[in-house]
Amino acid sequence: MQSIIVLEEILKSYFLGKHELSVLKGISMVINKNEYVALMGPSGSGKSTLMNILGCLDSPTGGKYILNGKDVSRMHDDELASVRNKEIGFVFQQFNLLPRLTAAENVALPLIYSGISKKERMERATAVLEKVKLQDRMHHKPNELSGGQCQRVAIARALINNPSIILADEPTGNLDSKTSHEIMEILGKIHNEGNTVVLVTHEEDISTFAHRVVRLRDGLIESDKINAHPSLIL
Repeated sequence: MQSIIVLEEILKSYFLGKHELSVLKGISMVINKNEYVALMGPSGSGKSTLMNILGCLDSPTGGKYILNGKDVSRMHDDELASVRNKEIGFVFQQFNLLPRLTAAENVALPLIYSGISKKERMERATAVLEKVKLQDRMHHKPNELSGGQCQRVAIARALINNPSIILADEPTGNLDSKTSHEIMEILGKIHNEGNTVVLVTHEEDISTFAHRVVRLRDGLIESDKINAHPSLIL
Protein backbone atom coordinates (compact mmCIF):
# COMPACT_ATOMS: atom_id res chain seq x y z
CA MET A 1 0.00 0.00 0.00
CA GLN A 2 1.13 3.56 -0.67
CA SER A 3 1.53 5.83 2.35
CA ILE A 4 0.09 9.34 2.26
CA ILE A 5 1.01 10.44 5.82
CA VAL A 6 4.22 9.43 7.59
CA LEU A 7 4.89 10.82 11.07
CA GLU A 8 8.26 10.15 12.71
CA GLU A 9 8.64 11.04 16.40
CA ILE A 10 6.51 14.19 16.16
CA LEU A 11 6.99 16.56 19.10
CA LYS A 12 5.03 19.72 19.86
CA SER A 13 5.66 22.11 22.72
CA TYR A 14 4.29 25.52 23.60
CA PHE A 15 6.16 28.04 25.70
CA LEU A 16 4.39 30.07 28.37
CA GLY A 17 7.07 32.49 29.46
CA LYS A 18 9.94 30.26 30.59
CA HIS A 19 7.70 27.25 31.05
CA GLU A 20 7.55 24.59 28.33
CA LEU A 21 4.25 22.75 27.88
CA SER A 22 4.85 19.49 26.04
CA VAL A 23 1.69 18.43 24.16
CA LEU A 24 2.92 15.79 21.68
CA LYS A 25 5.71 13.59 23.04
CA GLY A 26 6.82 11.47 20.09
CA ILE A 27 4.03 10.46 17.71
CA SER A 28 4.96 7.97 14.98
CA MET A 29 2.28 6.75 12.59
CA VAL A 30 1.71 5.83 8.95
CA ILE A 31 -1.62 6.40 7.16
CA ASN A 32 -1.99 4.81 3.73
CA LYS A 33 -3.94 6.12 0.75
CA ASN A 34 -7.69 5.45 1.02
CA GLU A 35 -7.59 4.65 4.74
CA TYR A 36 -10.39 5.85 7.02
CA VAL A 37 -8.89 6.69 10.41
CA ALA A 38 -10.50 8.06 13.58
CA LEU A 39 -8.34 9.93 16.10
CA MET A 40 -9.72 9.73 19.62
CA GLY A 41 -8.65 10.72 23.10
CA PRO A 42 -9.77 12.63 26.19
CA SER A 43 -9.49 16.40 26.44
CA GLY A 44 -5.81 17.34 26.66
CA SER A 45 -4.63 14.14 24.95
CA GLY A 46 -3.13 16.08 22.02
CA LYS A 47 -5.58 15.03 19.28
CA SER A 48 -6.46 18.61 18.25
CA THR A 49 -2.77 19.58 18.17
CA LEU A 50 -2.02 16.50 16.06
CA MET A 51 -4.89 17.38 13.72
CA ASN A 52 -3.49 20.90 13.28
CA ILE A 53 -0.10 19.45 12.35
CA LEU A 54 -1.66 16.91 9.96
CA GLY A 55 -3.55 19.80 8.33
CA CYS A 56 -0.41 21.95 7.99
CA LEU A 57 -2.05 24.57 10.21
CA ASP A 58 0.85 24.23 12.65
CA SER A 59 4.41 22.89 12.49
CA PRO A 60 5.95 20.34 14.87
CA THR A 61 8.67 21.34 17.32
CA GLY A 62 10.58 18.19 16.41
CA GLY A 63 10.31 15.07 14.28
CA LYS A 64 9.40 14.62 10.63
CA TYR A 65 6.08 14.82 8.75
CA ILE A 66 5.96 13.51 5.17
CA LEU A 67 2.69 14.32 3.35
CA ASN A 68 2.23 12.72 -0.06
CA GLY A 69 5.99 12.42 -0.51
CA LYS A 70 6.82 15.98 0.66
CA ASP A 71 8.58 16.81 3.94
CA VAL A 72 6.26 19.52 5.29
CA SER A 73 7.70 19.60 8.81
CA ARG A 74 10.28 22.26 7.92
CA MET A 75 8.21 24.35 5.51
CA HIS A 76 7.56 28.07 5.98
CA ASP A 77 4.04 29.46 6.34
CA ASP A 78 3.58 30.38 2.68
CA GLU A 79 4.74 26.91 1.57
CA LEU A 80 2.40 25.28 4.10
CA ALA A 81 -0.50 27.40 2.79
CA SER A 82 0.16 26.14 -0.74
CA VAL A 83 0.25 22.51 0.44
CA ARG A 84 -2.96 23.00 2.44
CA ASN A 85 -4.78 24.39 -0.60
CA LYS A 86 -3.73 21.54 -2.90
CA GLU A 87 -3.59 18.50 -0.64
CA ILE A 88 -6.09 18.93 2.19
CA GLY A 89 -9.84 19.40 2.49
CA PHE A 90 -11.05 20.55 5.91
CA VAL A 91 -14.40 19.88 7.57
CA PHE A 92 -14.90 21.69 10.91
CA GLN A 93 -17.44 21.33 13.71
CA GLN A 94 -18.49 24.99 13.32
CA PHE A 95 -18.94 24.73 9.49
CA ASN A 96 -17.00 28.04 8.98
CA LEU A 97 -19.28 29.24 6.18
CA LEU A 98 -19.46 32.91 5.16
CA PRO A 99 -23.00 34.12 5.97
CA ARG A 100 -23.41 36.51 3.01
CA LEU A 101 -22.48 33.91 0.39
CA THR A 102 -24.74 31.25 -1.08
CA ALA A 103 -23.97 27.56 -0.66
CA ALA A 104 -22.42 27.43 -4.14
CA GLU A 105 -20.32 30.56 -3.51
CA ASN A 106 -19.06 29.13 -0.20
CA VAL A 107 -18.11 25.88 -1.92
CA ALA A 108 -16.31 27.71 -4.75
CA LEU A 109 -14.32 29.96 -2.37
CA PRO A 110 -11.07 27.88 -2.36
CA LEU A 111 -10.91 28.18 -6.17
CA ILE A 112 -10.85 31.99 -6.23
CA TYR A 113 -7.07 32.12 -5.70
CA SER A 114 -6.41 29.47 -8.36
CA GLY A 115 -7.11 31.77 -11.32
CA ILE A 116 -10.16 29.74 -12.37
CA SER A 117 -12.99 31.59 -14.14
CA LYS A 118 -16.24 32.23 -12.28
CA LYS A 119 -18.14 30.02 -14.76
CA GLU A 120 -15.86 27.04 -14.10
CA ARG A 121 -15.90 27.69 -10.34
CA MET A 122 -19.70 27.50 -10.32
CA GLU A 123 -19.71 24.38 -12.51
CA ARG A 124 -17.33 22.61 -10.13
CA ALA A 125 -19.28 23.82 -7.07
CA THR A 126 -22.51 22.48 -8.58
CA ALA A 127 -20.87 19.09 -9.23
CA VAL A 128 -19.68 18.63 -5.64
CA LEU A 129 -22.99 19.90 -4.21
CA GLU A 130 -24.67 17.16 -6.25
CA LYS A 131 -22.29 14.67 -4.58
CA VAL A 132 -23.61 15.66 -1.16
CA LYS A 133 -27.25 15.78 -2.42
CA LEU A 134 -27.61 19.54 -1.98
CA GLN A 135 -27.97 20.79 -5.55
CA ASP A 136 -31.51 22.07 -4.77
CA ARG A 137 -30.09 24.36 -2.04
CA MET A 138 -27.13 25.80 -3.92
CA HIS A 139 -28.54 29.36 -4.03
CA HIS A 140 -29.48 29.39 -0.32
CA LYS A 141 -27.41 31.23 2.29
CA PRO A 142 -26.27 29.49 5.52
CA ASN A 143 -29.06 31.04 7.62
CA GLU A 144 -31.57 29.42 5.23
CA LEU A 145 -30.08 25.95 5.77
CA SER A 146 -30.27 23.43 8.62
CA GLY A 147 -27.15 22.44 10.58
CA GLY A 148 -26.87 19.21 8.61
CA GLN A 149 -27.19 21.06 5.30
CA CYS A 150 -24.49 23.55 6.39
CA GLN A 151 -22.17 20.65 7.18
CA ARG A 152 -22.86 19.17 3.74
CA VAL A 153 -21.89 22.51 2.18
CA ALA A 154 -18.68 22.39 4.25
CA ILE A 155 -17.95 18.86 3.00
CA ALA A 156 -18.55 19.95 -0.60
CA ARG A 157 -16.15 22.88 -0.08
CA ALA A 158 -13.55 20.41 1.28
CA LEU A 159 -13.88 18.35 -1.93
CA ILE A 160 -13.69 21.22 -4.44
CA ASN A 161 -9.90 21.04 -4.99
CA ASN A 162 -9.82 17.22 -5.30
CA PRO A 163 -7.60 16.98 -2.19
CA SER A 164 -5.41 14.00 -1.28
CA ILE A 165 -6.91 13.85 2.20
CA ILE A 166 -10.07 14.95 4.02
CA LEU A 167 -9.55 16.07 7.63
CA ALA A 168 -12.80 16.19 9.60
CA ASP A 169 -12.58 17.76 13.08
CA GLU A 170 -15.62 16.76 15.19
CA PRO A 171 -17.85 17.03 12.08
CA THR A 172 -20.95 15.83 13.96
CA GLY A 173 -20.30 17.74 17.20
CA ASN A 174 -23.17 20.22 16.68
CA LEU A 175 -25.67 17.81 15.09
CA ASP A 176 -28.42 15.51 16.35
CA SER A 177 -28.10 11.71 16.03
CA LYS A 178 -30.08 11.35 12.79
CA THR A 179 -28.21 14.19 11.05
CA SER A 180 -24.88 12.90 12.40
CA HIS A 181 -25.52 9.55 10.73
CA GLU A 182 -26.38 11.30 7.45
CA ILE A 183 -23.04 13.17 7.60
CA MET A 184 -21.16 9.94 8.39
CA GLU A 185 -22.86 8.27 5.44
CA ILE A 186 -21.57 11.04 3.14
CA LEU A 187 -18.03 10.74 4.57
CA GLY A 188 -18.26 6.97 4.05
CA LYS A 189 -19.18 7.45 0.40
CA ILE A 190 -16.30 9.90 -0.06
CA HIS A 191 -13.95 7.26 1.38
CA ASN A 192 -15.44 4.57 -0.88
CA GLU A 193 -14.69 6.80 -3.90
CA GLY A 194 -10.99 6.71 -3.06
CA ASN A 195 -10.36 9.56 -0.62
CA THR A 196 -8.28 9.24 2.53
CA VAL A 197 -10.36 10.39 5.51
CA VAL A 198 -9.00 11.30 8.97
CA LEU A 199 -11.66 12.05 11.55
CA VAL A 200 -11.24 13.55 15.03
CA THR A 201 -14.08 12.63 17.37
CA HIS A 202 -14.75 12.06 21.06
CA GLU A 203 -17.92 10.07 20.30
CA GLU A 204 -17.48 6.29 20.41
CA ASP A 205 -20.46 5.61 18.11
CA ILE A 206 -19.01 7.97 15.46
CA SER A 207 -15.59 6.29 15.64
CA THR A 208 -17.19 2.95 14.70
CA PHE A 209 -17.63 4.23 11.12
CA ALA A 210 -13.84 4.44 10.68
CA HIS A 211 -11.83 1.39 9.62
CA ARG A 212 -8.99 2.17 12.06
CA VAL A 213 -9.07 3.88 15.46
CA VAL A 214 -5.98 5.60 16.92
CA ARG A 215 -6.32 6.59 20.59
CA LEU A 216 -4.13 9.27 22.15
CA ARG A 217 -3.43 9.87 25.82
CA ASP A 218 -1.03 12.41 27.34
CA GLY A 219 0.57 13.22 23.98
CA LEU A 220 1.32 9.63 23.03
CA ILE A 221 -0.45 6.92 21.01
CA GLU A 222 -2.16 4.64 23.52
CA SER A 223 -3.55 2.20 20.94
CA ASP A 224 -3.83 1.82 17.16
CA LYS A 225 -6.35 -0.81 16.13
CA ILE A 226 -8.13 -1.93 12.98
CA ASN A 227 -11.90 -1.80 13.34
CA ALA A 228 -12.86 -5.29 12.15
CA HIS A 229 -16.54 -4.43 11.66
CA PRO A 230 -16.98 -0.74 10.78
CA SER A 231 -20.55 0.55 10.99
CA LEU A 232 -22.43 0.63 7.70
CA ILE A 233 -25.47 2.77 6.99
CA LEU A 234 -27.88 1.35 4.46
